[in-house]
Amino acid sequence: MNAIIAVVFLASAVNTPIAKGPFKADMDSLKQYQCPDWFRDAKFGMWAHWGPQAVPEMGDWYAQRMYKQGDVKYKDHLERWGHPSEHGYKDIIPLWKAEKWDPGRLIQLYKKAGAKYFVSMGSHHDNFYLWNSKLHKWNSVNMGPHRDVVGDWQKAAKKHGLYFGVSEHLGASFTWFQWSHKADKDGPKAGVPYDGANPKWHDLYHFPAEEGDDKWYSTNSKWHQQWYDRIRELVDNYKPDLLYTDGKVPFENEVGLAMIAHLYNSIPQVVYNCKQKQAEGRWVEDIERGVMPGIHPYPWQTDTSIGDWYYNRNWEFRPVTWTIHMLVDIVSKNGNLLLNIVQRPDGSLDPEVEQQLEELAKWIAIHGEAIYGTRPWLVHGEGAVRTKGGHFKEDFKYTAKDIRFTTKSGLLYATALGWPSDGKLLVRSLAEPAGKVTGVTLLGSKAKLSWKQTADGLLVNLPAQKISEFTATLKITGKNLKPAPVPLEPVIVQADAKGVFKLDANDAELHGDKIKIEMRGIHANIGFWDKPSEWASWKVQFDKPGTYRINLDVATVHAGIEAVVEIAGQTFTARIPQTGDWDKSQGCFAGKIEIKQAGVQTLTVRSADGTKWKAINLRAVRLTRVE
Repeated sequence: MNAIIAVVFLASAVNTPIAKGPFKADMDSLKQYQCPDWFRDAKFGMWAHWGPQAVPEMGDWYAQRMYKQGDVKYKDHLERWGHPSEHGYKDIIPLWKAEKWDPGRLIQLYKKAGAKYFVSMGSHHDNFYLWNSKLHKWNSVNMGPHRDVVGDWQKAAKKHGLYFGVSEHLGASFTWFQWSHKADKDGPKAGVPYDGANPKWHDLYHFPAEEGDDKWYSTNSKWHQQWYDRIRELVDNYKPDLLYTDGKVPFENEVGLAMIAHLYNSIPQVVYNCKQKQAEGRWVEDIERGVMPGIHPYPWQTDTSIGDWYYNRNWEFRPVTWTIHMLVDIVSKNGNLLLNIVQRPDGSLDPEVEQQLEELAKWIAIHGEAIYGTRPWLVHGEGAVRTKGGHFKEDFKYTAKDIRFTTKSGLLYATALGWPSDGKLLVRSLAEPAGKVTGVTLLGSKAKLSWKQTADGLLVNLPAQKISEFTATLKITGKNLKPAPVPLEPVIVQADAKGVFKLDANDAELHGDKIKIEMRGIHANIGFWDKPSEWASWKVQFDKPGTYRINLDVATVHAGIEAVVEIAGQTFTARIPQTGDWDKSQGCFAGKIEIKQAGVQTLTVRSADGTKWKAINLRAVRLTRVE
């Protein structure tokens, strides 16, 4: 039983009428839900995470962070529009004109680039609605572009044969926007309330929250009622094929479950996405900017973006390689990819984004066969890169040795996440014990391939002419094909998008008979490290020379412990802080390492003095570039 069940039967003053049908506002009833085939077959959707917060071109959460003194978005607002006590977010909204927005043209581009469904923003945490609401005046028909954004997107999507969804982020808005009620703590405007504190604007910024009501979801039943009424208006008036919630089931009580039941009873073949785990098929679990570690028994979805969530003039866009590899990996694990295509405030796309869509369209025209309508094979793939499951874990540097599998109509597709430099592709999961391969072709090529199935795997000689810079996809026929065991290759840790190496416990190679990985809450740690003779190591891929700070993330109840960190022939000693609790971790500095040339280095952590060693929990090692 999960956390929702424990609270679902709490009394509530909220009126939650539900359309007639088989679904009720309880977990047992929702268990009968079946994810529709259209979603399972679609695999790829595109999203317009777009609205007034795009106007400053400063990225996500502008409407909140402009009220946080000292924040970069606060400083931006102060310089361009004035102090938020006088010129607040309400004054940004009229600046959103969407004057170059052409939903029909954009939907055509998205469809050509592979999208089978499209999702429009309904309302972000800024409490501004992009639909023609009769319950809330702060909407895109009354203000800003003076257009029914949701309605116009829906018309374009349906015209071009795409399923249509809406995202709602309103549930978190009530506490999220309370920053607008505060004031500067110091400076010439210290103590002067921001414009959100003015009751005149409470219909936008919400009334003041009660003391202690500051979590992601409010506990106030008045706000629960407001959310239910307004999201029901959205659902009833537009009847989307998909509804996405930015968070867990709203309020984690019967109010949120009532909306799910109403949705299911109102719209045939509808999909509901949210970030609540342990759904067991009651809804489609969503992972923000992350993936599953392997095949999930139920359909799921990643939501992510090619850049910041809102247009950010300071961000670089993800390369199309990243999008393709994310899609292939996710689909191999029974998931869908929902990708935000970042729009400018005026509704147009940067030329770079349009170019990426063109490249994606070329790739999908050839490789879509291995994506759409497929199902996972018995294993999702093979290779050195092990994708960790969870939110905000999406930066992986794949190579042609990383292969992902899908299956359809008795065919097996094996997609290498790169084109092998030697023109040879080895699929180790199809070594001779795996069954008999009877035929192999390459998507996008008419060439007859030379191949053989050996004890090492299925070895295929690819044509000299590359089909794609990004992938090579084999279409395989055979009899009784089952994956052969593939030994795990050592994990090679690579830098994230910010150039930081995070050496997690799960990536370590452990040396000893007692030391092991343990979970402390939601975090994996290297624990049971009682013997000074035992140690941990990681392989780290440096793409270029540089100097890096080494920090350990540790916890221990003991004092006086020292650990040695060794890498690239250099040794450092770290004094481990006594955190007082095994679940309370703390960072400690070990030293600065100079990497003189690119390549793979092994980093080890071991006891400095066996006579003084006492157990520690090591959560991670971080290498941060300083030069």
